[in-house]
Amino acid sequence: MKIASVEVIPYALPFRRPYVTARGRLDRREMVLLRVRSEGGLTGLGEAVPLSLRGGAGIERVVRELELFDQLEEIDESEIERSSLSPPARCAATTALLDLRSRRLAAEGRAEPGARRPISCNATLVTGKPDAVADDALRWAEDGFTTFKLKLGAGDDVGQVRAVREAVGHGARIRVDANAAWDVDTAKRTLAAIEPFDIELAEQPVAGLSELAEVGDATSIPIAGDECIESCADAEEAVRVGACDFAGVKLSKVGGPEAAIEIAEVMPTYLSSALDGPVGIAAAAQVAQTLDTVGYDGPRLAHGLATQRLFSSTIASVECEIRNGRLHPPEGPGLGVEVDEDALRAHRI
Repeated sequence: MKIASVEVIPYALPFRRPYVTARGRLDRREMVLLRVRSEGGLTGLGEAVPLSLRGGAGIERVVRELELFDQLEEIDESEIERSSLSPPARCAATTALLDLRSRRLAAEGRAEPGARRPISCNATLVTGKPDAVADDALRWAEDGFTTFKLKLGAGDDVGQVRAVREAVGHGARIRVDANAAWDVDTAKRTLAAIEPFDIELAEQPVAGLSELAEVGDATSIPIAGDECIESCADAEEAVRVGACDFAGVKLSKVGGPEAAIEIAEVMPTYLSSALDGPVGIAAAAQVAQTLDTVGYDGPRLAHGLATQRLFSSTIASVECEIRNGRLHPPEGPGLGVEVDEDALRAHRI
């Protein structure tokens, strides 16, 4: 696709309160907005979320990689997929091209009509004292959420699960995520202790695929892989060794929408936010709608895409909205996201 210009804008959104997990604490989320403009004056948006807490590419590298596109007259998705770009940069680039192509089709009157369905989402509860986590769960429940994801591995794990179950009742779903903080023995012991609380799934309790398989054999709780599934090849290996029942996919982790769909064709998959900004959430929402219609005939899992609630501000004038526990995509062409230029300037880094 021929392009006229590329703009790479690093920015950060502050959290309402610190985001604390077994991997550390964040007071704000640093991201990179990518704007690709066509010769006809249309703009496609992409977003990269550097996953530095996971040992991935930092924001400086992602910015450098994306700035290289300004030297090109044309960009093609297949070239991006074959490149050595980091996954967050690939995600931003492919998303921007898909958004630009959709906006061009809409401008030419060739866009295919289709309803944008609301997406069921889980509440995301940060680690804390059990009573505080339970109070947080109740605030999400008041807004219509019925699935609750607890971040474990950095506090009173069993106490947090017990407190949330008592707060939200037995009709709600509870899933836990240790971000690979446990060793195998700790994972077996902790999952055995929380089994009576009717846990929907445990995401990445230990680090590797073989360790996941060992833990899964010792518990009745379904296991999901996250950090250990970064590609279609990883998903295929997970299935081969029986490591997990589900894959939790973040677009910036796997390299974009197409990569996420490839993983979903291998094993049951739900979308999670990498604490994305409005562009990343809108892109994940479109992928989630695709995933909800393919392959898997088991119960549909809530997606972890309601994380914009965790931020105290935004850079968008139009973005996804959260109502009654569901994420509602915007109705405009492409991703439908519109940037608030004043807000973007205020949050630029």
